[in-house]
Amino acid sequence: MVRGTFRSLRVYNYRVWAIGSLVSNIGTWMQRTAQDWLVLTELTRHSASAVGIVMGLQFGPQLLLLPWTGYAADRFDRRRLLIATQAAACLLALTLGLLVVSGWVRLWQVFVLAFLSGCVNALDMPARQTFVCDLVENDDLSNAVALNSSSMNVAQMVGPAVAGLVIAAAGSSWPFLINAVSFAAVLVSLCCLRVDELHPSVRAVRARGSLAEGIRYVRSRPDITAILWMLFLMGTFGLNFPIFISTMSVRVFHGGADQYGWLTSIMGLGTLTGALLAAGREKPRFRLLPVSAALFGIAFAGAALAPNAGTFAVALVVIGISTLTFTNSTSSLMQLTTEPVMRGRVMALRLAIGVGATPVGALFVGWVADTFGPRPALCVGAASGVAAAAVAVRYLARHRG
Repeated sequence: MVRGTFRSLRVYNYRVWAIGSLVSNIGTWMQRTAQDWLVLTELTRHSASAVGIVMGLQFGPQLLLLPWTGYAADRFDRRRLLIATQAAACLLALTLGLLVVSGWVRLWQVFVLAFLSGCVNALDMPARQTFVCDLVENDDLSNAVALNSSSMNVAQMVGPAVAGLVIAAAGSSWPFLINAVSFAAVLVSLCCLRVDELHPSVRAVRARGSLAEGIRYVRSRPDITAILWMLFLMGTFGLNFPIFISTMSVRVFHGGADQYGWLTSIMGLGTLTGALLAAGREKPRFRLLPVSAALFGIAFAGAALAPNAGTFAVALVVIGISTLTFTNSTSSLMQLTTEPVMRGRVMALRLAIGVGATPVGALFVGWVADTFGPRPALCVGAASGVAAAAVAVRYLARHRG
C-alpha cells in the first residue's frame, strides 16, 4: 500500500520537484495566514469584506488573464515559465514583508500586491499543474497529482500553525519574509531537474482563437462540463476558507492568532488525509464527485452549528477530506481524459472557474458574514456543496444511466 501510495517519488525529477515544492508551499501558507490576519485585525476593524476584497484581487486574475494563461502552459517550456513566475512571486512576498516590518504598510498596498500576486499565480498555476505530466509517465500521473495535493496539504497543516506562533511571538511581518526565502527551494529544484528525462507534451501551435478552441473542446465533453459547473458552485461559494475560519475564530470564538493558525492547520489534517487516500487509488472515479460534494455540504452545515472551537475543528477536518477528494478527483479526471495538446487550456479553464470565480463569492460571503454573521455565511458554503452534488447526480442519470 505504502509503495503504491508513494510510487511517483521513485522518479528522480518528481522527487526533486516535490521536495522544493513542499518547502515553498509551507512558506505560501504562512504568508496567506499572516495576510488574512494583518487585514482582519491590524489594518481594519475585523472587516470580513476587506478579507474578501483581498481574496478577490488575488484570485480574480485567473479569469482576467484566461485567454493567455492556459495557452502559455501549452505553448512554452513549463520549466522555464515556472522559474520566471516563482522568481516574481518571491519578489512580491519580499516587498510586502519589508513594508510590514518597516511599519509603512497600508491596506491599499496589500490590495495592489495581492492583485500582482494573483497575476503571477494565474500564469503559474496552469503551468504548475500540467508540469506534473512532464515529470512522470501517464501510468503514474494520477498518483503524482494526488501526491502534489498531499504536499500542499502538509503545507496547509504546518504553515498556518507556524505562522500563528511566529505572529504571536515576533509580529506579522516575519511570515512574509520567511515565504520570500522559501521560494529559493523550488527555484533550486527546478534548476536541478534532469531535463533530458522530462516528458514534454506536444506544444500547441501558435494561432488565434486558442481559448475558443479550448471552450469548444470542453463543450463537446459533457463530463468535463459537469465538473466545471460543480467547480463553479463550490469554488465561488464554498472555498472561501480564510473568511469562514478567520471570522468564526475572531468574532464567534474570540481567539487570537494562535487559534486562527491551528484551526487552519486542523483543516489541513483533513485535506492531507484525503490526499493520501487519493494517492492510494489506481484511478479517479466520477462517482466520487457527488459523494464528496454532498459530504462537503453536510460538514459545512455542522460547522455552522458548532458550539465551540473544538467542535468547529472536527467539522473542518471533514471539510478538508471532502474538499481534497473533490478537487483532486476533478484535477486527475480532467488531466487523464484530456488530449495532451489541449491540457493546459482545459486546466486553465478549470482554475479560472474553480478559483477565478472565488472573488465573486468572497465578496458575497464577506458581506453575509459582516451583515448577518459568520454562521449564516457558512450556510452559503453548505448550499454550494449540495447544489454541486445535484449537478453530478444529474449528469450520471443522463449520461451513465
